[in-house]
Amino acid sequence: MPNRTSPIDLQLIAKQVMQERGFNPDFPSGVYRQLADLHDHPPRLAAGNDVRDLRSMLWSSIDNDSSRDLDQIEFAETVPGGNTKVRIAIADVDAFVPKGTPIDQHAARETATVYAGVRNFPMLPEELSTGETSLLEGKDKDKDKYKDQDKNDNKDKDGDTNNDRLAVVVEFTVDPEGHVVDGLAYRALVRNRAQLQYNSLGAWLEGAGPAPEKIATSSDLQMQLRLQSAIAQKLKTRRFESGALSLQTEEPVPLLDGQADASFQPRNLATELIEDFMIAANGVVARMLENVSSLRRVVRQPRRWDRIVGLAAEYGEQLPATPDSKALNDFLLKRKAADPDHFPELSLAVVKLIGPGEYVVERPGEPAPGHFGLAVHDYTHSTAPNRRFADIVSQRLIKAVLSGAPNPYSDAELSEIAANCTVKGNAARKVEREMAKRLAAVALQKRIGTIFDAIVTGVTPRGTFVRALQAHVEGLLAQGDKGLDVGDRLRVKLIRIDVQQGFIDFAKV
Repeated sequence: MPNRTSPIDLQLIAKQVMQERGFNPDFPSGVYRQLADLHDHPPRLAAGNDVRDLRSMLWSSIDNDSSRDLDQIEFAETVPGGNTKVRIAIADVDAFVPKGTPIDQHAARETATVYAGVRNFPMLPEELSTGETSLLEGKDKDKDKYKDQDKNDNKDKDGDTNNDRLAVVVEFTVDPEGHVVDGLAYRALVRNRAQLQYNSLGAWLEGAGPAPEKIATSSDLQMQLRLQSAIAQKLKTRRFESGALSLQTEEPVPLLDGQADASFQPRNLATELIEDFMIAANGVVARMLENVSSLRRVVRQPRRWDRIVGLAAEYGEQLPATPDSKALNDFLLKRKAADPDHFPELSLAVVKLIGPGEYVVERPGEPAPGHFGLAVHDYTHSTAPNRRFADIVSQRLIKAVLSGAPNPYSDAELSEIAANCTVKGNAARKVEREMAKRLAAVALQKRIGTIFDAIVTGVTPRGTFVRALQAHVEGLLAQGDKGLDVGDRLRVKLIRIDVQQGFIDFAKV
C-alpha cells in the first residue's frame, strides 16, 4: 500500500494502465517527421474534379462541450414528394494520412482514441485530430481566432480565412415513414458554420432551456436543427419498429470534488439526433461496400439469452426460447413505460448480457452476422475517422469504389485489422473502466461504510461485480457473492478503497 500522504499521479497511472493493456501511446519519431512535412506541404483544400463545393450549406456540428476532435457535420433539407435529404460530412482523414505512412501505422496499432478521464490518448496526433482534420467551426470575421490558416491557401475572395475542410459526404433520402430509401457518398469541400453542444442544444430542442446564442441569432439555423431532429425521430421510430433495442444506459464520469456522485452525458434530442444520423450513414456505407471486401461492426446474438429470458420472467413477461430482438425490445419498451426510474438498471443488465461488438470481414456474397442491438444486417463504422482506425479503412474503401480503383486492402490485411480493432476496442473499454474506478475511488474515500442500492453487472472467474446506483460506480463484491447473477438487485456496503490500484470493494448487506 502506498503512503497515504503521498500524492497520486493519476495521469502517470493512466499511461501505465494503457501500456499494461497493450497500448503504446507515445508517437514514434516518424510521426513527427510526417507532421513537419504536412506543415510544409499540406493537401490543397479546393473543389474541382471529384470534389464538390458544398461550403455554402448551413453545416453544423453537435458534440460534447469540450470536444475538439470533430468527425462530422450535418445538413438536411426537404425534397419533393414529402421526403427529406440528409448529408453527413465526415472528416477526410485519409487526405492527410495516406495508407502505410508513419501516422497510419501508429493508428493501425492503437486503433482508437482512448478517453481515460484525467487525459485523452489520441489515435492521431492532435495537430490533426483537433486541428487540420477536425471539422471545427469557421472563423468569425470579427475575431482573429485563426490567424495562420492562410498557409493552406484557404481564403475567400474577400480575403477572409475560414476553416474549409475536405470531407467524404454520405447522403441519403428519408421518406415520411422513416425509411432510408437511397444513399450515396462523394468527396466535398465543406465548412462548419456552427459548433454546437449536446447539453444546450438538447435543452432547447426539448423546450427546457433557452436557445444557445448561435441558434438564437439565426432563424435559418433554428429551422435547420428542428428539421434534423424531426428526421432523426422518424429514423429512431422506424428502427424500434424493426426490432432495434431501446436501451438507456448511463456511463458515469466521477467528479473530483470530494462528492460520491458522478456526472453523465444525459440522453436528449440532440444526442439522439447524432446517434440516429450516424446509424443511418453507417448503413449507407455498408451497402455501398457490399461488392468489395470490407469491415463490418457486428453484435452477435446473445450467448446468455437464457438469463435475459429469466430477467423478463421476473417481471411476469415471457420471451422466446431463441434470441429475438423484436420481442426483447417490446419487453424493454413495456418496462420503460411501467418503471422509467429503474429502466437504466434493466438496460445495463441487458447490455452486459448481450456482450460487446466486434469487427469482422465481409466478403462479397458472404453476409456478416449483423448487429443484434440495432436489428440490422448492414452496418459498419465510417463516421469517426479522427477517433477510430476502422473508420479510416472504410473511408479508403469508399474512395476506391468511387474512383474504380482496386481495393487498397487484401482480405488478409482486413482480417488482421478486424482482429486488432476488436482486441484493442475491448482493451480501451477496460482502460476507461479502470480509470473511472480510480477517479471514483478518489471521490468515495470519505464514504467507507455507506450503504448503497446496487445491481450485479458481471459474474466472472475473478469475482462478482456490482454497480452502486446512488454513487454510479462499479466495484468488486468482496463478501456475499454466492448465488448471484447479472441483473440481480441487492444492497451493498462500501468496505474498502484503494485509489492507487483502483480497488472499490463492497459487501452484501
